[in-house]
Amino acid sequence: MELLTIGEFARASRLSAKALRLYDELGLLRPVVVDPVNGYRRYSPDQLETARVVAWLRRIGMPLAEIRAVVGMPADQAAAAVAGYWRRVEDDTENRRQLAAVLVEYLSGRNTAVSTSLAVKYAVRTDRGLVRVANQDFAFAGERVFAVADGFGYHGTRASRAAVDAVRQVAVGDLLNAMDDAARNANEAVKGLDDSGTTLTALIWAGSRLGLVHIGDSRAYLLRGGELFQITHDDTVVQSMVDEGKLLPDEVASHPQRSILLKALTGDMSPGVQVRDVRAGDRYLLCSDGLHTVLDLGTIARVLAEDEPQQAVDRLVGLANDAGGPDNISCVVAHLIAQ
Repeated sequence: MELLTIGEFARASRLSAKALRLYDELGLLRPVVVDPVNGYRRYSPDQLETARVVAWLRRIGMPLAEIRAVVGMPADQAAAAVAGYWRRVEDDTENRRQLAAVLVEYLSGRNTAVSTSLAVKYAVRTDRGLVRVANQDFAFAGERVFAVADGFGYHGTRASRAAVDAVRQVAVGDLLNAMDDAARNANEAVKGLDDSGTTLTALIWAGSRLGLVHIGDSRAYLLRGGELFQITHDDTVVQSMVDEGKLLPDEVASHPQRSILLKALTGDMSPGVQVRDVRAGDRYLLCSDGLHTVLDLGTIARVLAEDEPQQAVDRLVGLANDAGGPDNISCVVAHLIAQ
């Protein structure tokens, strides 16, 4: 088979020679032959398919590290990985759109901090569970702020409490500043707790919108129109594998790395933030993994739909303990109602 020069291969693949040299250095697309004397690179025509895939993945903005993984996958896994990447892009774009909308209102002088048409009913409960010797979770619910944190390490209890206390003390004026303060203050609050940290999932209610502050694998769910939505994304090894098409969602519960976090509050990484519109009738659940790893979505949806907040948190904790209570259990339930 006649090999192609880098120029010929660049024209055929629609990649520049500069890009091909970079991909060679990164181990993404190696030439078949590199002349030991002059360094000329030559490629096989069989590599054109991979090169074109790389070109298209770059065009949709996929990072080089992810492209390297995708091009080494079987076709079906590669397709699932690309779909997972694009879902993340869409989620991020939607989050930015909502933040932009709030910023436009703020700059236009139309931002409203207090809703005159909605009220909130809420309840909170935390439980040690049936296996753990201590409870490293901490949860809070108030008129404007709801939060759950799941600590880990020697100072895990201090970390979770410090993170939630930092959020609950935020002044809820304009939502953008409140979210930014919550994220930064929570991160600062856990600094110095060696080999310890916490997850954090918090909602800040301001007018017709909620600010979501999140890091780790505690979760927030929304029940709207009879349908349950998970509105947070787990920062875990197994979730990243699902996103990349390497693991099916049904395989997460039995995976040996299901509890390994990719992100958490340890003093050097701030939570992500997003803005969400609210409606009368919305029902929110914030919970630690001691709840969502043992209860199925159908059960969670049914409890949120049937029970008032205090009954719901009591029932959810009871069901988690009935399922073995293998971890600390914390939950906050909030119902937004028309006044």
